[in-house]
Amino acid sequence: MEIKIIEQHANPLLKRTEYRFEIDHATAATPTRDAVRSELAKALKAPKERVVIEQMHAKFGLARSNGEAMVYDSTEAAKATARTHILVRNGLAEKASKTPAGAPPAAEPAPAEPAALKTAAPKEA
Repeated sequence: MEIKIIEQHANPLLKRTEYRFEIDHATAATPTRDAVRSELAKALKAPKERVVIEQMHAKFGLARSNGEAMVYDSTEAAKATARTHILVRNGLAEKASKTPAGAPPAAEPAPAEPAALKTAAPKEA
């Protein structure tokens, strides 16, 4: 896997450096985000915890992918700035559960008895 940096842009307001990259992966399948993060961290000489891949797109029919990555000044800056689902994809945050942590699970309601199965009391005349 060979990574080529296409564009670099410093963004001091958000405390990050933004990169556009291209990956040539002729000898293997499309690499995972984790593998790309490791290779980018090694190429950019930055800790892996501060590298966040925003997006990756594989080119159809070619062994090449394009993407965008951000290298933050600190992990705190990454967690404060990057969107939550992007942090989850990069393994820097846990996926939020839909139920509150302290709430017990909701009980399932009992199934209603169908009207055809209900028996009516006999009428006395």
